[in-house]
Amino acid sequence: MIRIVLPAHLRTLARVGEEVEIQVEGSATQRSVLDALEASYPVLRGTIRGHATHRRRPFVRFFACEQDLSHESPDAPLPDAVARGTEPFLVVGAMAGG
Repeated sequence: MIRIVLPAHLRTLARVGEEVEIQVEGSATQRSVLDALEASYPVLRGTIRGHATHRRRPFVRFFACEQDLSHESPDAPLPDAVARGTEPFLVVGAMAGG
C-alpha cells in the first residue's frame, strides 16, 4: 500500500481524510502512484497533473522522505520507505506571492 497525503482542497474535492491508501501494480513511481490515485478518485483527474500532458500542474509539489521530488522524472522509483508504506507520498499545494 502506498500512503498519499493530499492538500485540504483536494481532500474536500475527493471527500477523503488527510491520507489515502492505494495499491500500485509494479514499481512505485510518481506516474504509477498518480495513475492509481486518479483511477481510485476520478474527480482528481486534471487537478494534480494536466489532462493531456500528465505533467505536474504549476503550484503543485511532490515530497517524500524530506525530499522535493517535484522535478524528478515521473518514472523514477520512489524511495523504498514510500514503496513499503512506512512514509507517505505528499502532494503539496505551493504558495505564491510575497
